[in-house]
Amino acid sequence: MRVLLVEDEPEMASALRDALTAHNILLDHAKNLAAAEAMAADLTYDVMILDRQLPDGEGLGLIPKLRAQGNALPILVLTAKGDMPDRVEGLNNGADDYLGKPFAAEELLARLRALMRRPANVMEESVEAGRLRYDFLNHEASVNTVLLDLTRREVLVLEALLRRFGRMVPRSSLMESVFSMDDEVLPNALDTHISRLRRKLADASAGLTINSVRGVGHLLREEP
Repeated sequence: MRVLLVEDEPEMASALRDALTAHNILLDHAKNLAAAEAMAADLTYDVMILDRQLPDGEGLGLIPKLRAQGNALPILVLTAKGDMPDRVEGLNNGADDYLGKPFAAEELLARLRALMRRPANVMEESVEAGRLRYDFLNHEASVNTVLLDLTRREVLVLEALLRRFGRMVPRSSLMESVFSMDDEVLPNALDTHISRLRRKLADASAGLTINSVRGVGHLLREEP
């Protein structure tokens, strides 16, 4: 899952980054509405977390702009304005959900997962490929009920490949799925994560292989 956080408070943004990345969620951070609109236009996100009180205006004003552009990105409004009239205003302006500050990280995660399960954004809770079973909600891969010990980046690679199982995934798409805009990425970082994931799948006898086409992309498929 790739999330766009629109929040101007550094401490809140840092806390949210720690909470979400700990659950294998990739997060990009926009400090104002202008940056958020540009990032939403350039990249594909699964959910936006949107604060209302931002330096360049009311956060709710961004929602009709995105909808007018045909962007149906699910939006969770996160704000200190948590009274009933404020929640109603947010939902009436096109927000998909509303969460008032302060909040528990567990509730935020649950609401993000709920948004991902809505019809327009349907995601399988689990898939099976070869002898591997992957749980998207808990980000866990297992072979014959034995959990694989995967790093966060390896999990993100596996998720991206499983979502297009049997099809070539362009390298640029994998990069977007595995690294946030703030990550310092070495030239061969993606190849290193793919190589380690490939080895772990082989060691676990998962019955899967990752094929690579240099300069094009990568393909996850069942072993012949």
